[in-house]
Amino acid sequence: MPAAKPETAKRRSPGQSPDDLQTASPGRRLRAPLLDGTGKKAKDLTLDEGVFGADVKPHLVHEAVRAELNASRAATRSLKTRGLVAGGRSKPWRQKGTGRARAGTTRAPHWTGGGVAFAVRSNFGGKVNRKERKAAFRAALSAHADEGTFAVLADDSFDEPSTRDAAAVVEAWGKQTPLIVVVQDEQAAIAKSFRNLDGVQVVAPSEVEISALVWARSVLVSEGALELVQGRAS
Repeated sequence: MPAAKPETAKRRSPGQSPDDLQTASPGRRLRAPLLDGTGKKAKDLTLDEGVFGADVKPHLVHEAVRAELNASRAATRSLKTRGLVAGGRSKPWRQKGTGRARAGTTRAPHWTGGGVAFAVRSNFGGKVNRKERKAAFRAALSAHADEGTFAVLADDSFDEPSTRDAAAVVEAWGKQTPLIVVVQDEQAAIAKSFRNLDGVQVVAPSEVEISALVWARSVLVSEGALELVQGRAS
């Protein structure tokens, strides 16, 4: 007789998809502070539960980060085998009657100009499908939301670039660096204010990588960029 399932296990209703189970428990943090131009909290914003309430799966995040790092490698080692070098399409001489050894191509490894017998080629593979990549992206954002290292910056916080004001925002917030600041392309004042700070990386919503979220100790997203980030993760 099979053992009974524990009462604490999540159950799925007939009309509920398996992805709906990857949501936050009632005790998880689903709110983020909205910071003004001085770094003080103006209010709390409610985050999307489907994005910031996902279950954190370390193995999935690891595979996604590994794939991103492999894709960024230069892969400069590439030696040609006998099938890649040019020439050698025809047999250099007939099979018998010449007194010479048999030869089928001039591109064999023991011929001058031939291919390499055991060629070393850079192959940094690691494919992660779209569903897994989005799940890892949600997990990385949920981890920051759970730890309280995720905040939203008001769009009107910077009228003009000011590195001093940006440093004051980081100091007032009180979170550790490295810090990822996500802003829209048209928010040049915010981007120019934060980009010269030590330990701060400014990126667009379409350029946020999972490896960067894992590397960062805190994440700061503008109000306009928050919707785009949630759209990428959902």
